[in-house]
Amino acid sequence: MECSVPFSLLEPHHCDLTGNTFNSEPTSSVRPPPTSAKRQRKEEKKQKEREKRSRREPNAEEDVEGRVKEEEEPATKQAPSLPQEPEQIPTEINPDNVIVLAGHQSEVFSCAWNPVVSSLLASGSGDATARLWQVPENKHNVAEPMVLNHLPNLNENKDVTTLDWNPSGSLLVTGSYDGQARIWTQKGELRFVMAQHKGPIFSLKWNMKGDLVLSGSADTTTVVWDPETGDMKQQFESHTLAILDVDWMDNTTFASCSSDKTIYVCRVGMKNPLKKWVGHEDEVNAVRWDPSGQYLASCSDDMTTKIWSMESDTPVQEIKGHSLQIYTLQWAPYTQRDSVNNAPRILATASFDATVRIWDALKGTCLHVLKNHTEAVYSISFSPDARLLASGSFDEVLNVWDAKEGTIKKTFKASGGIFEVHFNKNGDKLAACTSNRQVVILTNMKS
Repeated sequence: MECSVPFSLLEPHHCDLTGNTFNSEPTSSVRPPPTSAKRQRKEEKKQKEREKRSRREPNAEEDVEGRVKEEEEPATKQAPSLPQEPEQIPTEINPDNVIVLAGHQSEVFSCAWNPVVSSLLASGSGDATARLWQVPENKHNVAEPMVLNHLPNLNENKDVTTLDWNPSGSLLVTGSYDGQARIWTQKGELRFVMAQHKGPIFSLKWNMKGDLVLSGSADTTTVVWDPETGDMKQQFESHTLAILDVDWMDNTTFASCSSDKTIYVCRVGMKNPLKKWVGHEDEVNAVRWDPSGQYLASCSDDMTTKIWSMESDTPVQEIKGHSLQIYTLQWAPYTQRDSVNNAPRILATASFDATVRIWDALKGTCLHVLKNHTEAVYSISFSPDARLLASGSFDEVLNVWDAKEGTIKKTFKASGGIFEVHFNKNGDKLAACTSNRQVVILTNMKS
């Protein structure tokens, strides 16, 4: 029987039979690996969300390998009841404060502001390019971007999946679906093509010193690179399924998470991991060290967030409350004043349940539930002063929240699903990259 659903090597396949029969030989029965893609094409995002939503039956859910398993008690029952958030009417963004950067020929998956030059933005797209934009103060002075061409690539998928600036803002690293990483100068000159991975790169991070680059791939490995030479320093092969995210704890120690439900902490120069953390019951989508490097937060398709410490083999806190898979998380920036005042460590999580939650991470207490989306929330970003939190969803809405009060301040309706949002270093501009080939800049965010 003919199936009308597109076939993907990175998603579980669920047939939608058309009633037509094939005249050709039967197709292979090989099942795609049960791994989820990070920041992939809009069709894959939507397909995954449809699959997640189809699992809401109260008695059972079908996992990615076709097995039926009993569903746990709804996560909403496990969380303490929360006070009602005050009703707020958000302010529509003034069109004069919106700059649309057009030029990409496909969906824009990722964007990152330069950490030093507050008006310089990088974006990565499915059109096999990254672009460097000099963002003006108003919509009437938009200059043409520098185009960073990623062709030739090693397969038909041309997506630039992830990118990151070094701490000094002088170099940009990009990762592609074809498994290659590239280092570019601020002027758009290609320095190195780093080809070691055998599968899509889902995460790339510079260390704090800027002398190492870390990449995590669907090929189940992480690689540490020397950005001065473009050479591989070390490859780590601890995981058994796709690596979905990586993050540095310090200049030589990093964490990685995977579809294999585990988290590893490794150190450059050491063959064996420092830690293997097991506790999540489904694939782990993201990991982030808090600003002090003491605690690692992880979020998973099992609808929980866990807080880990190098001093313990088990989570120091398990956070429950979301009713569907948690896609990403972010720590609030932590200042010296916060440290002196022993302020709580604030963590935000974004979920397929269309909400964002703000937590006192070490207590596991939910401070706010942010509700103004109607579809899965794929990206969140704190402003540098931690006062604002931006959220972007595939409902095409970008919301800006007061992170302390839990109230909505501003909202913007884009013309496509939002893959990623990012505040610049001054906190006065907010970038959002979308499925309709645009990068949208919201200005005057402090006003």
